[in-house]
Amino acid sequence: MSDQEAFYLPLGENEFESTAATASPWDLAMQHGGPPSALLARAVERCETTGSLPIAQMTVDFLGGIPQGRIRTSAHVVKPGKRVELVEATMWANDKLTVRANAWCIRREDDVTSDVATPAPVSPPIPEPTPPRFFDEISEGWGYGNAIDWRFVKGAFNEPGPAAVWTRVKLPLVADEEISPVQRLLVVADSTNGLSSELSLADWLFIPPALSVTIQRAPQSEWLYLDVASTIGPQGTGIAQGTASDDHGLVARIAQPLFVASRG
Repeated sequence: MSDQEAFYLPLGENEFESTAATASPWDLAMQHGGPPSALLARAVERCETTGSLPIAQMTVDFLGGIPQGRIRTSAHVVKPGKRVELVEATMWANDKLTVRANAWCIRREDDVTSDVATPAPVSPPIPEPTPPRFFDEISEGWGYGNAIDWRFVKGAFNEPGPAAVWTRVKLPLVADEEISPVQRLLVVADSTNGLSSELSLADWLFIPPALSVTIQRAPQSEWLYLDVASTIGPQGTGIAQGTASDDHGLVARIAQPLFVASRG
């Protein structure tokens, strides 16, 4: 279990202090991309809009490393609408723009397409808990890793290739706040590339400059099933992609471009 109370501690309106639960596995002074993505989803969800439309697609651009410490977020409507709306959100660290996101928000209406809806895939059962084993050379005390319950159906952190894993976020995103379903999804979505690496992470460097999550519906339970895979091209690039589901079926599709280079 993580000894942190949340991924972020509030310092004021839209200002926060990151905790060790946000830590990147490769540099503890930097943040993993998941919690910042979720914090920008929070900014979008709290943005003044014309219709409180839920997030249907969110693209997060990482403009560089995200340092630990004090950060602030902001969001504004770019294209208002009663049925479809575009919201931009930004994150600043040390007065430097570090993350930018665009979110398309689309109105939901109950049962409008129920007669023609695509049948929901059935996810496998959640396995029994096992002691976590993270990437080789990563401490068992890794904050982000311990802030999430990982139950692998296929693959493992230190096993190259596709992976399928049930996840459960164990902490609030912001202290003393209930984490929203979409925030919970964004916390784990950026793990797609790390979970599905086709090459040894000890020998190869993978940098995902962006994260794109297309959401069919908000998760209905705290457990999310990630089924993810990566492909590596011949010119130092790759794609990590997959789906997120719950026990009611498909929730979202996830995609990340990758820069791939040897660590040697």
